Amino acid sequence: MKTVNFYSRPNCHLCEEGLLTLKLVQEDCTFELNIINIEENDALHEKYMLMIPVVTYEGQILQYGMLDYVTLFEALQP
Repeated sequence: MKTVNFYSRPNCHLCEEGLLTLKLVQEDCTFELNIINIEENDALHEKYMLMIPVVTYEGQILQYGMLDYVTLFEALQP
């Protein structure tokens, strides 16, 4: 099964919206969702703090900032 990483932080309105979008995609594409709080890791915080939310799959950034269903669906469909 695919594993998709979702990088975010608490109290981030854009992250909350992005997670909802990603969960809608998950209803149509099968994948495991790994939610990562960037505030728990200094290196991830420095790397993604200006980009969150960030969605990655197989080490590649699929989308960041304003997430949209179509882009994520097309990247993750079988």
